[in-house]
Amino acid sequence: MAAPKSEAELAKLAILKDELYETMKEHGSEEREFSQADIKGLNVIPNNNTSLLLNVIQALTNEKLLVGVSLPGGEIGWRWRSKEDAKKYTSLPDEATMLVYGIIDQAGSDGVWIRHIKLRANIQDATLKACIKVLESKGYISSMTNVEMPNRKMYIRSDLKPSERATGGPWFTDGELDEAFIKAIEGIIFEYIKTHSAYMSRGTSLPQRQPKKGVVTGGVEARAGYKKYPTVNEITEFIHMQKVSSAMLGVADIQALVDVLVFDGLIEPIKVNSRKGYRVVRPTKQDTMSYAKRQQEREAHPELGQPVLGPAPVSSAVTEAPCGRCPVFELCQEGGPVAPSTCVYFQEWLGLKERPAVPAVPNGTVAS
Repeated sequence: MAAPKSEAELAKLAILKDELYETMKEHGSEEREFSQADIKGLNVIPNNNTSLLLNVIQALTNEKLLVGVSLPGGEIGWRWRSKEDAKKYTSLPDEATMLVYGIIDQAGSDGVWIRHIKLRANIQDATLKACIKVLESKGYISSMTNVEMPNRKMYIRSDLKPSERATGGPWFTDGELDEAFIKAIEGIIFEYIKTHSAYMSRGTSLPQRQPKKGVVTGGVEARAGYKKYPTVNEITEFIHMQKVSSAMLGVADIQALVDVLVFDGLIEPIKVNSRKGYRVVRPTKQDTMSYAKRQQEREAHPELGQPVLGPAPVSSAVTEAPCGRCPVFELCQEGGPVAPSTCVYFQEWLGLKERPAVPAVPNGTVAS
């Protein structure tokens, strides 16, 4: 295309350039991609003169106010860029630095690996380091850590907050999984579901017998037709009201923890009409620790043997005895390789005999 030469043409170009830029802003956000036909449809260019249109677009592109994009079908399109962002580009010393900044800018809140910057810009290490140094000195970019790839050196625009994909969301603190925080929120969720999906006992003066099956302490399953099982939205609202976290936990975050409780067998989804809620599960939980060992553990550490969430373990004569958990129970008979009279586990289970230690050979190694 021929560039305008006269002062009149330059003045006309400047007027059309400003008018087209403002009109594009009025007809779409920075994310909208305009095709050539879209721009002609704005009726800014007189008689939709294609040559004049391309001159105006080129002028805006030179000032970094328009960004070229690739549209479906291979067609070229454009997005408008704010004047503040455009000034950052025009303030850079050379094309290489502009190119590096453009790659980081395009990556958005996910950031970009420095190796990908080098490959896309096709520049040498020394040039890339110089560009990064200039951009950091101007405060345009900053380094970041991606929890999925913690060993990679990443860069992001300084005015952007890293995405949840990069930071791991509220469950990560300084790039590390915050297990204590997760457990605390899980406990609050479980207690909320428990108190809203079962009738809770107010206490009684009568002694309570140990039930045959594990149950949630103080809870009785809600009657048939009960419709107020808590939903994820209600649980999320409750968490916000408790102000247990400075981080804003969304519905998707709470749903993830609810799913964990479902997979752990502590709660289950229940649908009443179109409402999907959750309730506690009433499972049978077996205690697989031997009687003598369990007594020793409980005497030394009373807090042990109790799960963080859900019903406490219960046991029976069958599950306590070694036979109840023996993998070769069906082969056990007198005269066979495994027999009750020669079983070495009963004495150990009763606490009358410790398991023999593995003998050591003279050189200090353990015998095989």
